[in-house]
Amino acid sequence: MEQPKITYEQLLNDNEELQLQLEEANDTIEAIRTGQIDALVVNDGDGHQLYTLKTADQTYRVFIQKMNEGAVTVNREGLILYSNSRFATMVGMPLEKTIGLTFDIFIAPESRDIYDEVIANAWEEDCKEEILLINTDKNRIPCLLSCNTLELDEGLSLSLILTDLSILKETEKQLKIKNLQLAAAHLATERLNNQLEDTVKERTNELLLSRERFKYLANNIPQMTWTNLPNGEVDYYNEQWYNYTGLSQEESKKSGWESVLYPDDFQTTMDRFSSSLQSGEVFEVENRYKRGFDGAYRWHLNRAVPMRNEKNEIVFWVGTATDIEDQKREMDRKDEFIGIASHELKTPLTSLKGYLQLISSYKRDELPAAVKQYIEKANISINKLQRLINDLLDVSKIQAGKLEYAFSKVNLTELIQACVENAAHIHPESNFIVRDGHNYTVQGNSERLEQVLMNLINNAVKYSPQNKDVIIQTSTDNDNVRVTITDFGIGLSAAQIDRIFERFYRVEDKKYMTSGLGMGLYISAEIIDYHNGQIGVQSEQGKGSTFYFELPLWKV
Repeated sequence: MEQPKITYEQLLNDNEELQLQLEEANDTIEAIRTGQIDALVVNDGDGHQLYTLKTADQTYRVFIQKMNEGAVTVNREGLILYSNSRFATMVGMPLEKTIGLTFDIFIAPESRDIYDEVIANAWEEDCKEEILLINTDKNRIPCLLSCNTLELDEGLSLSLILTDLSILKETEKQLKIKNLQLAAAHLATERLNNQLEDTVKERTNELLLSRERFKYLANNIPQMTWTNLPNGEVDYYNEQWYNYTGLSQEESKKSGWESVLYPDDFQTTMDRFSSSLQSGEVFEVENRYKRGFDGAYRWHLNRAVPMRNEKNEIVFWVGTATDIEDQKREMDRKDEFIGIASHELKTPLTSLKGYLQLISSYKRDELPAAVKQYIEKANISINKLQRLINDLLDVSKIQAGKLEYAFSKVNLTELIQACVENAAHIHPESNFIVRDGHNYTVQGNSERLEQVLMNLINNAVKYSPQNKDVIIQTSTDNDNVRVTITDFGIGLSAAQIDRIFERFYRVEDKKYMTSGLGMGLYISAEIIDYHNGQIGVQSEQGKGSTFYFELPLWKV
């Protein structure tokens, strides 16, 4: 059958109509992107459907549009109903072309299973997971995908927030490399020390007869090495000592090492050296020695072990000094970064809190319940971030020796009661039991002592997933008051107890996931030490823990 002919005028009319439709579509997408309208019409196969965000307003749209994270809204079929400019930039597409596509085309194949599982769960509860996006250039972009349900007129949709982790992953990679290098250097140093100690122990009798063998060994290791008599007098240095210090044998005799020791390290070194000579325990200290050719002081790890005869009497000591200046600088740079990052985070965090307060106090129109809920969740997250930043700042101050605060008379019993009331509000599911509430008074800083108490109480709750009882007890011992916080949670192993107050140490439990950076107990220990007190823990794995601290009672 012959097809009807299309005239040139009809083609012009059709082309003009298509041009108008294209301009209308572009105007609609631009209006949605800039927040001028709150609706979107999509053809889903069953006809055109109207999607309207119930809680959207122009301010919210502008905020989403300008945020650093990618923001996407999808329906149950995975169709993109809305996308901000950041997401379009991440995937390398014009913004107008992302609307109407299925979101899963931007998921890298290796992340597809994780993505499918997250999306399936996201319709039931908020969740987040790390995935890989793939852009138009086939490049992988590591992202943190956060999923929240969003109520539209037509039903529930998913709000997807994508945080680009590229810089973080690269930083973690570089930090891991540095840590591996540092660990390798540490292991190499430790291995050399152990080799020297083992060699000395195995050949003690032989070395007593032939000092030349020991000298040959000592002169061929990179560390400075010495031996000293039981009274502390040094009677031998290896060649590395003379090369580093520039001292002659005559200048190095007896206690010549004191002349190249950094003045501020002198008293600590002497105290520990004297203590080891008296107790017979291994001597270990970090101090700085002056390098002869340029006068620079470099950090060294000093270790000395006693050599004993068959009667277990100390015959002499063998010591080594290992250069750890480079490792120290890496740690200083890490501490400096923590301090700078913490200060830089405070300003935007304060601004964000202010904006949330302005939103909460907005009186012209009643805020929808969902918006109030989001504001409340945002405030909770901001408070957590504020505590983290404060902890980081405290760690920086401790490392710099600037953690100082004023003392006054503090009623410890009243402070404990206030902390328990606060904890009961934060953890309503826990049962806090206070015992022996006498009016104990100490000299200290109430805010810092409250910080210690809340940290110990929060830890007791966090590490007790089953038994919710937490016992807070006070008692006196001579002129001290002792405060104990007991839980019945996962407990600690002997190895964990030895390290629990170290900076950045976290208790890892395969059956129980915990959050935090491992700073709370380290800061608490420093605070108690500043109060001339003591802190400790008694624990058994699987049976709970009892953390305690002691402070001097107030003396009139």
